[in-house]
Amino acid sequence: MATKEKIFITGANGLLGQKLVAQLVEEGKFEVLASGRGECRLPGDGFTYVSLDITDRESVEEVFQKYQPNTVIHGAAMTQVDDCEKDREACYLANVTATENLIGAAERVKSHFIFVSTDFIFSGEKGPLTEDEEPNPVNYYGESKLIAEQKLIASSLKWAIARTVLVYGIAHDMSRTNIILWVKKSLEEGKTIQVVDDQFRTPTLAEDLAAGCILIANQKAEGVYNISGEDFLTPLDMALMTADYFGLDKSLIKKADSSTFTQPAKRPAKTGFIIEKAKNELGFQPKTFRAGIAILAKQIILAR
Repeated sequence: MATKEKIFITGANGLLGQKLVAQLVEEGKFEVLASGRGECRLPGDGFTYVSLDITDRESVEEVFQKYQPNTVIHGAAMTQVDDCEKDREACYLANVTATENLIGAAERVKSHFIFVSTDFIFSGEKGPLTEDEEPNPVNYYGESKLIAEQKLIASSLKWAIARTVLVYGIAHDMSRTNIILWVKKSLEEGKTIQVVDDQFRTPTLAEDLAAGCILIANQKAEGVYNISGEDFLTPLDMALMTADYFGLDKSLIKKADSSTFTQPAKRPAKTGFIIEKAKNELGFQPKTFRAGIAILAKQIILAR
């Protein structure tokens, strides 16, 4: 029997990592190597877990020499935008140095390298955007991800970049919140919430982002792909749709604009992606935002 190719996942304990590992194990095409910092927090089996600090170059080299992965999906990152703004050194270490370490190790074993990037590499002056748009980040998180993209493009690897937007979903241990959970909980508790209507995104279900990355891996695709939802929405739209779905009181949702909130990092006003390339070349088919709410609603029940 032919041996399976090995796929190496970074950030496996995180939301995307959990979805990637679950889908890859279910699909059964690859030998799955899941890595994260510290203990394994993933449910189930069918994969090998590797505890790894990707900011430590020697450790990364050792692991890659030992396992020789054919494919890498690098999803680990420091993604809290305000924390990145306040602690640029930590952000650079997590998002650039770690990526450099992985690229260097992958070059030696000739892995196909898939890097998960973000709409925050763009200025936010217009949207939705194609893959060819000129990056111009307005915060340090976006800057760090753009630098990491450039390092990968300059490498000798066969590479792909999966850019995504506002990922939402439920981690198996309910450790992460998102706009749907926040709106649902707030309205159920009778709280008034302020939600902005002057930012535009194409929100992405975590399962869909994982599926898009796996399509890239299976097809050994190269280049930049927009992997996001298709619905072009404001956070206010998302909140109202969530209230509608769960039958909650929409009068508690108050319209606000970005100037209402003071945050250390500037947010791009308008991003969102056009995903025709991923649909046509990869066969990517994301859920609508309403279908995403329904999927989360089921998962909330199962997590109880």
